[in-house]
Amino acid sequence: MTTGTDSISPLLRLIWLASPALPIGAFSYSEALEAAVEHGHVHDDSSAAHWLSHQLSLLARGDLAAMAQALPAWRRCDEATLRTVAHWLQQTRDSAEARLQSEQMGQSLLVWLRPQGMASADQLALLDRLAPPHYALVMALALSTIDVPLAQALQAQAFGWAENQVQAALKAVPLGQTAGQRVLTRLAAEIPQAVATAMATPPEQRQLFSPMLSILAARHETQYSRLFRS
Repeated sequence: MTTGTDSISPLLRLIWLASPALPIGAFSYSEALEAAVEHGHVHDDSSAAHWLSHQLSLLARGDLAAMAQALPAWRRCDEATLRTVAHWLQQTRDSAEARLQSEQMGQSLLVWLRPQGMASADQLALLDRLAPPHYALVMALALSTIDVPLAQALQAQAFGWAENQVQAALKAVPLGQTAGQRVLTRLAAEIPQAVATAMATPPEQRQLFSPMLSILAARHETQYSRLFRS
């Protein structure tokens, strides 16, 4: 029986990278959802779905758009483009928790990725030159090694994000499992359009401007009772 990673199909690799079980610590971040609950913006499945839908829209024109540019750049080892994306990721983390999440998850994903045999030595060396390894940049590298269309790669990434955020909502709101599935159903239906938006967003139009989210992220840093790191 073959057990090497070369025998793993592209579909299984894609599912693996989207899995909440990937050891990168995603479960420990709510991305200010916990603060939104604390301040009364999210209190049931309907408000949670509304909040996360807006978060998905922000993701589409921000980090997903960055990944849409970075993924093909990794395939051609385009250092200039990747350096521009890395700089944008560094400059757009506007809270301490957001930067911690991006860098910690990126570093953890890199630790997982190195022994997998997916990325080439040249790609890993280039990533080292782009330090710190922000999550979106490292995930784009991992996805670039899988022989799947760009839209499918981004949809898998977006669904993995949605699963993690719904799990955070189950604990923070809290919600029941059935309510959580209603939220996930709405997000899954919106993911194809979010990915289309990400792929159509040119680099100069990427943005993460969301004042309420930034304020809540800052407030979460000093929130009295917390389950999550962001």
